This record gives sequence, structure tokens and C-alpha cells, in this order.
Amino acid sequence: MAAQVIIIHPQDNVAIALRDLKKGEELFLPDGRPLNISADIAYSHKVSLEDIPAGAAVIKYGEIIGEAKGPIRKGEWVHKHNLDIEDRKR
Repeated sequence: MAAQVIIIHPQDNVAIALRDLKKGEELFLPDGRPLNISADIAYSHKVSLEDIPAGAAVIKYGEIIGEAKGPIRKGEWVHKHNLDIEDRKR
């Protein structure tokens, strides 16, 4: 089966959707771990690979791209509604 998401760096706690993902579907990460999708996630958007506590770093490309505004559950869509990137712009 073709990859459903891509994990860019081994330290990343988000992956990028390679197609539209539907709430409730289960997919398997490239390393074989299952991931239950908890929200509709559009192609090329981020999905959380683990539970991320409020205030914790969100990591993509092996770099911190922002902080979680509140808790982000594994399988959730990660975007501006739950990701604080203001500090990254300075």
C-alpha cells in the first residue's frame, strides 16, 4: 500500500498528509505503527503523531515550528487553530 503520510525527520511529532484523510480511518505509519485519524485532514496538512501537551513544542523538519495552544491528541489535525507560531516569527 502506498504511504498515506510522510514523516520528514525522525524527531518530528507531526506528519504530512499525502492525501485527504478522513475522521475515523486507521492508517499505518511508514514504520508500521497504527494511527487513528480523529478529524478530517486535508492533503498536505499536518497530523499529530503523538499526544502533545499544551505549551509543548511541535516539531516538523526536525525543528520547532511552534507550540501547542492546548493539548493536541494523537491523530488530530495540527494547524493555526491549535498551533501558536507567533514566537517563531521574531
